[in-house]
Amino acid sequence: MKILLNFLLVPFLLVSCAQDSMTGDTYSRSGVGQAQSVESGSVVSIRNVRIEGGTGAGTIIGGIAGGYLGQEIGGGSGRSIARIAGATLGAAAGSHAQKQLEGRNGIEIDVALDGGNRVSVVQEVNPREPFAVGQRVRVLSGRNGTKVTH
Repeated sequence: MKILLNFLLVPFLLVSCAQDSMTGDTYSRSGVGQAQSVESGSVVSIRNVRIEGGTGAGTIIGGIAGGYLGQEIGGGSGRSIARIAGATLGAAAGSHAQKQLEGRNGIEIDVALDGGNRVSVVQEVNPREPFAVGQRVRVLSGRNGTKVTH
């Protein structure tokens, strides 16, 4: 049973670590071929931010693993208490681990558009596409969100 559980958890752990890119030069498959509105402008300010969040898979997997381990520790009525405590601690540890693994460095780019409006867009830092104050950029907006690119 223990070996089977380990084999079942491995795919979930791998999937929970897979991350989509949130940079200005990356598109998801669903975004390919989709029309976007394009506005031009100049970068007014740039601020470093931290992007957090995720699927919740770390919490779920941690809770399952913790509950299973808690069940192995306790006996009789103590087994139920150990299972609940293990699931609670496992969920908290899994959530914390996922935040650490999925957190990314981002930038908030404030752009003065040529039409007079201003927009602020948060996206993942991309070393292939650095931004600077005063730089001319394009703001692409569509069904899959908004991004700033050169």
